[in-house]
Amino acid sequence: MSLGLVCQQCKEPLQIDGSLVDLAPSAYDMIVATLPSSPGPLAASHSSDPHAAESPLKSARQNSTASNAPGKSKSPLSLRAQGKQAQRSALLPNESFVLLQDSVVRTIPSPTPSPTRARKSTLKSHAGPTKDKPADPPPARTVEQDHANPSPLSHHLRSTARLFNLLSTRTDIDHPLCAECTQILLTNLQRQLDETKKERDGYIAFEKEVRKERERESQGLSKEEAERKIEKLIQEEALAVEQLKEAEREREQLDFELRQLEINEKALEAEEAEFWRSYNDHLLVAEQQSSQLASLRAAYAAGLMTLEKLERTNVYNDAFCIGHDGVFGTINGLRLGRVPGVPVEWAEINAAWGQTLLLLYTIARKLDYTFEHYRLVPMGSFSRIEKTTGDKANYELYGSGDLHFGRLLHNRRFDIAMVAFLDCLKHLMDHIKSQDATVDFPHQILKDKIGDVSVKLQFNQEEAWTRSLRHVLLALKICLKWATNGANG
Repeated sequence: MSLGLVCQQCKEPLQIDGSLVDLAPSAYDMIVATLPSSPGPLAASHSSDPHAAESPLKSARQNSTASNAPGKSKSPLSLRAQGKQAQRSALLPNESFVLLQDSVVRTIPSPTPSPTRARKSTLKSHAGPTKDKPADPPPARTVEQDHANPSPLSHHLRSTARLFNLLSTRTDIDHPLCAECTQILLTNLQRQLDETKKERDGYIAFEKEVRKERERESQGLSKEEAERKIEKLIQEEALAVEQLKEAEREREQLDFELRQLEINEKALEAEEAEFWRSYNDHLLVAEQQSSQLASLRAAYAAGLMTLEKLERTNVYNDAFCIGHDGVFGTINGLRLGRVPGVPVEWAEINAAWGQTLLLLYTIARKLDYTFEHYRLVPMGSFSRIEKTTGDKANYELYGSGDLHFGRLLHNRRFDIAMVAFLDCLKHLMDHIKSQDATVDFPHQILKDKIGDVSVKLQFNQEEAWTRSLRHVLLALKICLKWATNGANG
């Protein structure tokens, strides 16, 4: 229900809540009981000051207006509110009075004086215009007409006006107010309350200090006690000054020691850096030497393996390979001997005798043995044996198949050379047996025979001669094996 009321601050139209339209007397009494009493003379005297007369809502509205529209100098209070402030400073509400009819007095639920009809008319005249759409003011009626013909609208208007006038009289704020202005008012009042609490706490703390100071003054000391206290304080001051000087001296000493320690630290850091540099150099050298040592050890191990392999290798067996080919004894594949039906060239036989003489010469040299009566001269297919004692002579160790008169003489010299070879072989076998009695030769040598077979070619069968040469090769093989693998090898 709209009664044409506007907010006394922002001048916006108001919609009164339904609970205020038809207010019961009990509710009215309850509202009046919660309101503060009317301000006394002291408040009235202070209200003459324009700064003191400003309401909390006015300052709150000014803050809100300054934050929303800076630079705008419009007054936050309405003309009616400003006039009301001046009216309050001139006349206190509790000193005013109005003349009421008996019927009106009977309808008022509380003894609070109600506003006059003229003030009610003034409220309606000020509340009428709005910013957006002005409301039509209600028609002016006299008190006698209202009481003669009471209507629900006039009754509600009177109740609402009486309530708002009472609120405006008991407080510094003009009513009614909209919800937004009410919220601004509450915020400002809360801020003022917080500031007042802080000021109160400051006063309380100051009061406590003043009380303590008064208590100390009330306990006043005598002159002697004051002098003793002063003397004691002077002594304490001197002691504190001495302690301070001592502390300063200790600080200077500590500063000096600190500088010395810093110098020593830098020297130690340089020494440590030099140590680590030298350590790294030695470490690199050690790693290089370790790498070289590992390489040398690997080469040494490889050399040992090669040496063992070479030691196990018998080069004499490779140089002088003794075997057989049927009834023939062979040396390096050359047959030594002749049999009927198997023609063997004398060139092959002479080459085989040259290899045989070279083998005997090599074994004697390896064993560091020197023959007493003969000197071996290995010359391949034309090898010979020289007699070094008695009648010195050279004997050819090779034969010839030419058919001429000198053949008989040559064969005789060939036989003497083969007998001399057999004598040298016998002396070598005896030397080996003297060194190692375990060596066993299957064929013994006696003069020109080995194993009861003569090595002479004349007046001998070719099969017997070939067999004797095979025995010679076997004896040489045994001597070679002992020379390379025996005790002296």
